[in-house]
Amino acid sequence: MSFKGTAMPHNFRNKAGAVLAVFASLAAASIQAEPNMDMGRKLFNQTAVPACAVCHALDHAGAQGAIGPNLDELRPDASRVEKALRNGIGQMPAFKGLSEEQIGTLAKYVATATGASK
Repeated sequence: MSFKGTAMPHNFRNKAGAVLAVFASLAAASIQAEPNMDMGRKLFNQTAVPACAVCHALDHAGAQGAIGPNLDELRPDASRVEKALRNGIGQMPAFKGLSEEQIGTLAKYVATATGASK
């Protein structure tokens, strides 16, 4: 059913489809990012041995460690966290038991949770 003068331009559907595709991809990216935060929190609190939370404070993780720097104040970017995890720094040992994927996830988590990476 069509009323005279109310037909949609033929290219409207193509444009609307493109806009919907962009929104769908943004929503999918947001959904995919959230599990990384959950995994990052788990790595921070449990998986790393010793757990990062033993030494470091990080509000997002509910961690109140007081031996190492307060990460909320330090706000390290992901590359700084990766370097510290791989090589150790000061009293902090290298975390040889973490995979490269785990190191990347943990580094992105800390950087995002502290606001260093937005």
